[in-house]
Amino acid sequence: MKRIAIFASGTGTNAARIIEHFTDHSTVQVALVVCNKPKAGVLSIAAAHHIDTLLIEREQFLNGDGYVTALRQRNIDWIILAGFLWKIPDSLLRHYKGHIVNIHPALLPDFGGKGMYGNYVHEAVLAAKVNESGITIHYVDEEYDHGATIFQARCPVLANDTANTLATRIHTLEHQHYSRVIEELICR
Repeated sequence: MKRIAIFASGTGTNAARIIEHFTDHSTVQVALVVCNKPKAGVLSIAAAHHIDTLLIEREQFLNGDGYVTALRQRNIDWIILAGFLWKIPDSLLRHYKGHIVNIHPALLPDFGGKGMYGNYVHEAVLAAKVNESGITIHYVDEEYDHGATIFQARCPVLANDTANTLATRIHTLEHQHYSRVIEELICR
């Protein structure tokens, strides 16, 4: 059984889809939800599914061991980022090399990097007047939104789009593909 930890900072819609996808799965278990915000919706989702949670503190995460010890104690094999907004520290990158995956709401390498999350990404896409956007699922490395691409899915950018309407189509792609791609990675 491969055990995954979902790292999330917000409402947890992607985390919820991942948890639902792997409920009663024969080879993958969502064993932990890691969060940096004590009032984040993802914590309620984890509680509703009886999944252990770990509330992390910035200083220990970035300048301590990155919670590697806590993750190892829980036998975590994979880290899945689902709206987690802190940069992953070197300690985690070293210990989980090739086993940390992120989803980004644009077609990388465009519209990625520090500060490019949520509606900031969609506003940048609209300002650039490109005709398509999408999602990128990628491995995490030392730079924001830089690791090797695993999967991309595309959608049109419409002439009358706002950041919110584009975000709705992007969320649909995220919910449609992220869990499946994670499963393919872990179970191959």
